[in-house]
Amino acid sequence: MKSLSPSPVVLGLIGLGTVGSGFLKLLLKEQKLLERRLGFPLHLKSIADRRIGSKSGSDLNGIHLTPDPNEIVEDPEVQIVIELIGGIEPARSILLESIRKRKSVVTANKALLALHGEELFSAVHASKTDLAFEGAVGGGIPILRSLREGIGGNRILSIKGIINGTSNYILTRMNYDHLDFASALEDAQALGYAEADPSLDIDGMDAAHKLAILGTLSFGAPIEFSAIPVQGIREIQTIDIEFGRELGYVLKLLGIAKDHGHSIDLRVHPAFLPEESLLAKVDGVFNAVEVTGDALGPVLFYGRGAGADPTATAVMGDVMELARAIHTGCFHQVPPLGFSWNERKPRPMTGLADIRSEYYLRFMAHDQPGTLSYLSGVLGDHGISIESVIQKGRQKGGSVPVVIQTHTATEASIQAALRAIDHSAHVTEPTVLIRVEGKTE
Repeated sequence: MKSLSPSPVVLGLIGLGTVGSGFLKLLLKEQKLLERRLGFPLHLKSIADRRIGSKSGSDLNGIHLTPDPNEIVEDPEVQIVIELIGGIEPARSILLESIRKRKSVVTANKALLALHGEELFSAVHASKTDLAFEGAVGGGIPILRSLREGIGGNRILSIKGIINGTSNYILTRMNYDHLDFASALEDAQALGYAEADPSLDIDGMDAAHKLAILGTLSFGAPIEFSAIPVQGIREIQTIDIEFGRELGYVLKLLGIAKDHGHSIDLRVHPAFLPEESLLAKVDGVFNAVEVTGDALGPVLFYGRGAGADPTATAVMGDVMELARAIHTGCFHQVPPLGFSWNERKPRPMTGLADIRSEYYLRFMAHDQPGTLSYLSGVLGDHGISIESVIQKGRQKGGSVPVVIQTHTATEASIQAALRAIDHSAHVTEPTVLIRVEGKTE
């Protein structure tokens, strides 16, 4: 007697842009492999896209096409809704309504999760469905699944991530090719690595969205996105990258999350890393996340952080995970956020003024006797000791760059010292401050 074929899990895809098209291509190409891995087929029943009339091709034969995502949300046969349109609305409403209808959902929407994640995860918990979002951070790098499962037995002590490829490419060009920021950005735009409006990337907001997600999975705490200090790379100058190189450092835009026990510290800003560190060697559009666990120690996740194929790979992994749950009827076997919903505890955020770091400081100072002793004196008065000094020759206008690297100090002490220095007659412009990571935890 011939055995019956297992029933497929039915999918609905909303958004056929870069990532959606990549997902469709991967699904169609690897249908047999996916069925072998799952033990049952995946059936893409419908695709919704507001420009669906311009889409064509034999790949779409047999798939219902519509400009209205509500057709997928309202379809009782669709079991997994895959949202790949981005933005806040209508993505938020689509996902919430899908969850209310007891559908599982997949998204790669980092901004939505960072700003409205608690609302979505609360709805998932109440409806006993599933929400997966591996593609929201790091493209094809399996960092979120690793935090939830693979290294879930560790208390996460810290995360340091290069999690925005656009900014990393710009800083790489500035470092190796000595381009100024404007030229490096223009090059990134010409190659398609930066948007026409690159603000989300170069101002650090994209990295902050991803860091909020990493933080809540690492520490089991809701993260208030507005409480994350964010500084981008617009103001970075080639002169500071070159001075950093003299000191043995490479500049990167980092997302940083640390567990201080009494509080958690999340921030995004440019930082100098020791040139021998693995993160310092991550160049171009690549991403990397260094996770330090109490038992595991440091481990590095590295790969392409964006693009159609890497992100589609992550989305497919989510679809497979949720399809297995549907097929077995075993939802929330691994909680979406890696912690039991009732065990997630709010944690106070470390204020930026309370962080401890080493600092790179560049002063444009008058080239006259007593200036260096004044600078070191003010720093000393605020309890800040000096590790090294670089002073160059006279510049146009009579001021010279004086670079001081400090030993570990609090941000509050540094800022208080700089307020005094920047209002003095010894300097000709505001001090450039860049934090140094890698030695201090």
